[in-house]
Amino acid sequence: MTTPGLEVGFAAGADDAGRRVDVVLARRAAVPRRAAQEALDSGAVAVAGRRVRSSHRLRAGETVTGTVAHGPPAPPEAEDIPISVRYSDGRVLVVSKPAGLVTHPAGGHPTGTLVHALLNLEGELARRGSQRPGIVHRLDKDTSGVLLVARDDDAHASLQSAMAQRLIRRTYLALVKGELPARSGTVDAPIGRNPRRRTVMAVVAGGRNAVTNYRVVEANGAASVVEVTLETGRTHQIRVHLAYLGNPVLGDRAYGGYTDAAHRLGLERPWLHAAQIVFPHPDDGRLIEVTDPLPVDLTDALERAGFSAALVGGPTSASGS
Repeated sequence: MTTPGLEVGFAAGADDAGRRVDVVLARRAAVPRRAAQEALDSGAVAVAGRRVRSSHRLRAGETVTGTVAHGPPAPPEAEDIPISVRYSDGRVLVVSKPAGLVTHPAGGHPTGTLVHALLNLEGELARRGSQRPGIVHRLDKDTSGVLLVARDDDAHASLQSAMAQRLIRRTYLALVKGELPARSGTVDAPIGRNPRRRTVMAVVAGGRNAVTNYRVVEANGAASVVEVTLETGRTHQIRVHLAYLGNPVLGDRAYGGYTDAAHRLGLERPWLHAAQIVFPHPDDGRLIEVTDPLPVDLTDALERAGFSAALVGGPTSASGS
């Protein structure tokens, strides 16, 4: 049986510059990295019209064209992964994603994701058979909290449109190093791939527009509890913008937050939690508000840092307004 070929054709963007072509090709074509390497090594995919090694580092604007011999990935299957449901009706689902769980299948994570947990729940999911059934937005692997899921394709389109129009409000809580420059403020700074460390992001000229609003809930000099809302949704946006201010999220190894203080607090991941989401319901536009209490590891660290969990706690709620 002949392996089906996937036609590819794209120009490397600013975020791709300096990255290995096999890594970029695998991500752009949504294929395993091995399939991308085989296509490059065989000459089936060329860069700027010439055959290159898989290790070739792309330059912005270089074209990548050809065919990757790879069949479509098998749809994910249900797995018995515990997941808490915070809100559910016939069109929409809101779940509490635990830290350590990847949102959807991707390179290196073909199983054991939130998607596999969702497929084990009762009820339908939008875009069933795809690699991201029901997923409207994502959270970083080590970020916990509320995540919005669509049960049918029309609901998915409605919620994605609301997200694009900034009609969905997502509120996060973060414990950061030191005190912020003001009690409240906005960080409006473009985010792109860090030119010196391609695995992380940074505030860079020519990056994608990114806007983060913050409000200090309480501070004690050594640390601050901060409420954060997003106007855009860039990769690692909150973590990058808070580090840019000089106040990295405590426990964040990638952006300077894994300090001695974080170690003393017992943090094994960034102290970042998606605490609330407010969205217009696909049926009639009424606003649904869903909150998620802090998990135990974050409340323990918060109290060790000298703050009361009651500051940011409260019962889980789901309501229409």
